[in-house]
Amino acid sequence: MQELVGEPTNRGRDPESEFRFDLLTREWVAITGGRQKRPNLPLKDCPFCVGGLEAAEPYLVKSFRNRWPALMPGEAIDFAQPGRESALTVPSRGAAEVVLYSPDHDASLASLSCEHVRRVIDLWAGRTETLMARPEIKYVLVFENRSAEVGATIAHPHGQIYAFPFIPPAAAREVAVAAEFGCPLCAEVGRGLGDGSRLVTANDSFLAFTRFAAGWPFELLIASRKHIFDLFALDDRRRNDLANLLRDTLARYDRLFNQRLPYMLWLHAGVHLHFHLVTPRRQADAVRFVAAGELGSGVLFNPVKPEDAAARLRAAGPPKLNEQATTETV
Repeated sequence: MQELVGEPTNRGRDPESEFRFDLLTREWVAITGGRQKRPNLPLKDCPFCVGGLEAAEPYLVKSFRNRWPALMPGEAIDFAQPGRESALTVPSRGAAEVVLYSPDHDASLASLSCEHVRRVIDLWAGRTETLMARPEIKYVLVFENRSAEVGATIAHPHGQIYAFPFIPPAAAREVAVAAEFGCPLCAEVGRGLGDGSRLVTANDSFLAFTRFAAGWPFELLIASRKHIFDLFALDDRRRNDLANLLRDTLARYDRLFNQRLPYMLWLHAGVHLHFHLVTPRRQADAVRFVAAGELGSGVLFNPVKPEDAAARLRAAGPPKLNEQATTETV
């Protein structure tokens, strides 16, 4: 079966997108005024279903450039230049792409077969490697927002890729910590996660576990057992193991409250390959809001103890053997 993987198209540049340097935090902020013009919901049919605006031809997995990109191709910029405050505004650089997981509008990473999730992983890896080869790009972030509750405007199973012209602050902080103190994930995995009370599920190549100091209810890390830097460095066996564990973990999320749980997922590469996975739900019918006390202080207050979260996710169980996984053919 042929995978149809689309190259990003040139849909023009948004003159309203730029990076601005914040002198208070000394971090870059993306100003994307042009994205205010994008529709909140498709006007009619789903654009990601076969025959739709972004998927005219049959596909299994597919990537393409976002029609309203926050980051766009261009000449490389030296963001590490000393005295950057002398240039507080620079053009937007990078890439913003959409990744379609399946032509099935009602599917999810949890419902797809392991073979199909492996196709998604291969696409993530291929796009990451291709984007990192561009001179203006320094970091690639693979991520997914599932459900309108966390900002997804289209229900069709999909994620996104942002390619940045610098290492963004969240990833840069992990790089700095590892440089100063050694890789914390190697230490944690090497210790076997202490007494195992935070371990949710594992296989030969990856582990899913709650963070010791989790800021979100049911917050998970999915980490490689081996110190591997990038997704595209995973061999065939490890990619299969990642597909199995990712599907298993996301199925537990959906079983937690017996509903399709909204979540945010992102991949951090560059130090020790790992995924972050969080949900805004603290109970089946209660949202965990991050409010002024937390944003103003920078300290998160998590109402769910990580060990309790892990126990509940372990009890939720993996997909049952008789559950039908969906895989589309072309």
